[in-house]
Parts: sequence; structure tokens; C-alpha cells
Amino acid sequence: MSPSDAGELLELEVGAVAHGGSCVARHDGLVVFVRHALPGERVRARVTERSKRFLRADCVEVLRAAPERVPVPCPYAGRCGGCDWQHASLPAQRTLKAAVVAEQLRRLGGLDVAVDVEEVPGAPDGLGWRTRVTYSVDAEGRAGFLSHRSHEVVPVDRCLIAHPAVTALDVPGRSWPGSRQVEVAASAASGETYLTTRPGEPAPGGVHETAAGRTWWVTGTGFWQVHPGAADALVDAVLAALEPRQGESALDLYAGAGLFTGALADRLGPGGRVTSVESDRVAVEDARTNLSDAPTVRLYRGEVAAVLRRLRLRRADLVVLDPPRRGAGREVVDLLSRIRVRRLAYVACDPAALGRDVGYFRDRGWGLAGLRAFDLFPMTHHVECVATLVPPAP
Repeated sequence: MSPSDAGELLELEVGAVAHGGSCVARHDGLVVFVRHALPGERVRARVTERSKRFLRADCVEVLRAAPERVPVPCPYAGRCGGCDWQHASLPAQRTLKAAVVAEQLRRLGGLDVAVDVEEVPGAPDGLGWRTRVTYSVDAEGRAGFLSHRSHEVVPVDRCLIAHPAVTALDVPGRSWPGSRQVEVAASAASGETYLTTRPGEPAPGGVHETAAGRTWWVTGTGFWQVHPGAADALVDAVLAALEPRQGESALDLYAGAGLFTGALADRLGPGGRVTSVESDRVAVEDARTNLSDAPTVRLYRGEVAAVLRRLRLRRADLVVLDPPRRGAGREVVDLLSRIRVRRLAYVACDPAALGRDVGYFRDRGWGLAGLRAFDLFPMTHHVECVATLVPPAP
């Protein structure tokens, strides 16, 4: 951004929501992505970034407010980069997220789909739900969160979306000299907590979680859904999508600590078979512990594409895909298209990656048989989806 652009104030008419927590406006022929605004508003916004094709800006004054605008509960909103939609009512947040999912599926997947984002119990007022939190630490040892698109640490006194078990550790109230990050995991079910200032190093502890009628051990701050109601909501959605039958075979890809693997093994019964694939060594070890009573489960550690090539499966009646934010990608879609599959459930935390991968499946003749979306990250732009895909007829 040129010096003449830095801090420039623009008066803008705000249009539709965009993926990533901004809304779209226009100025001098350029698209402007405006944070902290809502569709239909007129605002003054300060330019924060300029490229040849677009501007980024932060709303600093609302000249005409949308009816969905509400008072912001957190004093750090607008400075901390964690929350995108605190200025919108919770129903409005879900409407915005639904619009983003529909737009990404249309633009990247070539499909027009009606989307409804479902509320999930466990986040009263959209606050107090986040059971896994990564704090950044500034040069003075103060804990906080990074500013949006920046490495600047904004020290905080408290995070309103953090779960009470996380808040009770009072990370912002303590000094962390010599640390760059503090990672916390808390179990909404057991109240157990785990804290580390050395992310990525071997973890001596962890927490127990409860979901799908089982207790799960998750080492350190390893992956687990951060919303207290998320694990059960997603298991229910995946099982409804797959309609599992006794004795079928299933493939659980990007399986983590084994949540969907365990749920499928229980549903498919002693005549069934579940093949589970996960690349993270610690997560695979956790899955072995969690599923030690499930003789029909086979666990494989490795990158999904590499394991699929090695196994050369000819059939898996059911498939669960739960990839990281980048999505599954073209190679994994190609490999799955060579396997005889009855139904596939794609669990996605990024609508753009989902839209792209659904497009890859569509190019190979697969159809989208259903889509559900869940508000597992209130106050943020993130949304979780479960898409049901069916292969072309033989």
C-alpha cells in the first residue's frame, strides 16, 4: 500500500458478505473488503491494505446501521483478529454464513444449493464455547491474540468466547516471559485442562472428551472440535448422511483420534469393517487407545493419498472425509472415484475447499445428495458443513 493510501477514510455503501468475515463494497472501480460492517449499511472505513485489484478496510463509523447490528460485547472486538461478527445478531451471523457456503458451492462447485446454518447447543449467547485456545505472547510476556492479518499481539484481560474452564486458568492474568505462545485445551465434559508453552513438543498429558457414547483421550492440545456440542452434532450428521448398514465396510480419512471411526464401528457391528487413516503420529496413538475394544477397526498412519495408493482398495461402502482446512484435493478425489462406494460424507471447515472438492467430485459424475451446515464457531466467520455425496450409477 502506498503511503498516500495508509489510513485513508472512505465512505462506502456495503454490499454482500464475502468469504473470510468481510463484506463487499466498491470504490473507484475497486472491490473493497470491509470488516466490521454488515450488508446494507453505509459506513466510513479506514483503508488497511491495497493491491492492484482490491482494497481492505475496517469500518470505523456506521452512518446507516443494518437492523441486524447489535452492541459489541467484547472491548477488544475490532482490534483482536479472532472474532468477525460480534456486531451482528446470532441469527444474522448464521444467515451470513449460509450465504457464504451457498456462494462458494455455486462459484467453485457449480451447484445451486439452499443452505441453512443450524444452531448447536453449548454456546449461550454465542459466548463461552471455545475449549481450545492459542494465546500469543508479546515481548513483555503479556498474553493476547494477533491483530487481523498481522503479527501484532493485542494483550487482553479475558476472551469472551473462551470456555469457562479455559477462562479459569487466567492465562491473560499471568506473565509468560520467554514464551511465544500458550496453548490451552479444556474438556467441557470432564473439566480437565491442559496447558503448554511449548506447542509441537511431546505432550505428557491431555484431556478426556465424551461423544458418540464413548470416552476419548486426546493428548496435549491435539485436534478435537472446539465447540462443546460439535462432536455429537457431527457424528449424528455423518451417520444420517451415510445410512450405515450392519456388516458394511467403511473408510474414515483424516480420522484424528478416531471419533467417526468409533461411531461407525459401533453402528456396523461385528460383521463390519472400518479402515481409518490419519497422518499425525500422536493422534493415531490416541485412536489405538480409544478404539482398543473395536476389533473390526484397522488404523493406518500416513498421508491419505499415499495410504490409499498403497491399500488399493476396491470397495468401501461408506467413506468419511474430514480433511484439514485446505480440503481433500484433486488427488484424493481421484483415488476415491476408483473405489466402489455407496455413500460419502464430507465434513468441511472451509466452504471454499468444500466447493472446490465438490466440483471435483461432480466432474467425475458424483452427485450432492444433501448438505447441512452448523454454527460451531459463533462470533467468527467459520462454519462447519457435512455434505452427502453419491457416486454415479454403475
